[in-house]
Amino acid sequence: MKQFIKYTLASITGTFLTFLLFFLILVAFIGGAISSAFSGLDQANQVTKVKDNTVLHIQLDKPIVDRGPDEHIRSQSALCLNQILENIDKAKKDEKITGVFLDVSFIQAGFGTVEEIRNALLDFKESGKWIISYSEIYSQKAYYLASVSDEIYVYPEGIIDFRGLRTTLAFLKGTMEKLDIEPQVIRGSNNKFKSAVEPFIMEEMSQANRMQTEAWLGSMWEHMVKGISESRSISTDELMRIADNYEVQTAEDAVALGMASSIKYYDEVIDILKFKTETDEEDDINSVSMTKYLKAPDNSSNNGVPFYKKDAIAVIYASGNIISGEGDNETIGSEKFAKSIRSARRDSSIKAIVLRVNSPGGSALASDVIWREVILAKAEKPVVVSMGDVAASGGYYISAAANEIFAMPTTVTG
Repeated sequence: MKQFIKYTLASITGTFLTFLLFFLILVAFIGGAISSAFSGLDQANQVTKVKDNTVLHIQLDKPIVDRGPDEHIRSQSALCLNQILENIDKAKKDEKITGVFLDVSFIQAGFGTVEEIRNALLDFKESGKWIISYSEIYSQKAYYLASVSDEIYVYPEGIIDFRGLRTTLAFLKGTMEKLDIEPQVIRGSNNKFKSAVEPFIMEEMSQANRMQTEAWLGSMWEHMVKGISESRSISTDELMRIADNYEVQTAEDAVALGMASSIKYYDEVIDILKFKTETDEEDDINSVSMTKYLKAPDNSSNNGVPFYKKDAIAVIYASGNIISGEGDNETIGSEKFAKSIRSARRDSSIKAIVLRVNSPGGSALASDVIWREVILAKAEKPVVVSMGDVAASGGYYISAAANEIFAMPTTVTG
């Protein structure tokens, strides 16, 4: 009997200790998770302190969207145009920012977006601060942006791609015939410039499509060349000749033709930045990334003290294809978008509406639903459209009802 009681008590004690151990481990795990969550929250909300003689390091190495959803911002999977422009404007007025280091190569954005950033950098230079750019390979978009720089450096074995703009189209008519697929296309006889369906019903570009493509592509190229000419002091005729003959094939060619300042390795560019920021050779440069600079205080106005106004302007972003329904972060859902415009119209504190349109179009029905809400809003308060990379077809249709429309010189619209 004594043995039975002894083993029973031992078993109960062992079970109790086991449960106690598991409980303590669970508490420690939950506590660690909570601590980690609050630590991440603290880091997310942590203010960036900018030191004297700091360089704003601009790397455009991710896709650029007009205004990304929260998950894009948190994961840093994309750059947001509105934040890039905000940073450049803040850096212009920030006494602690000495200059900009533009570290670019291939820019994942349309020409309208690049134009916005380039204009912001030109405005930045009005402060008297410098811009230095460096890359191993400059794409044509990257070079157009970098051309505003005071000094352009290229890697010794690098290149500046400068040979004019081009576009390619794949035609699928033959493939579909082999697969015994017959596309059913509804297109009015007078819609000869409505070319989106051509790859399914033709084997080559129509004359109308070729005409319009040459028009917008040529206009865009002429604008780029003009901008580069003004920034680099090279005549437009000379730049056209360089591109037509594909004369920039090495880094040496770029320097000889005046398109680049010098050939440098990355470490040599860092030495130049150290000299400009009066940094000792053995020390690191004070630099701040675009993401961190967003968290730096903006003390350029009102002595850093926030002020509040009752009246406001609503900015509504229309990015992606236009579809019926709610849509998502990549599309413009007519139901959700119309509701946003309707809410802004009914809000008495909102005195005007800006529609930022970056859309190739989509559903005619969904576009008409949005168009109607723009008409109703315009009857009560000003509605202004700002076009981004593209505002075509339905993208232009929803814009047409606004009081005024503003487009970039490189916006594709119609």
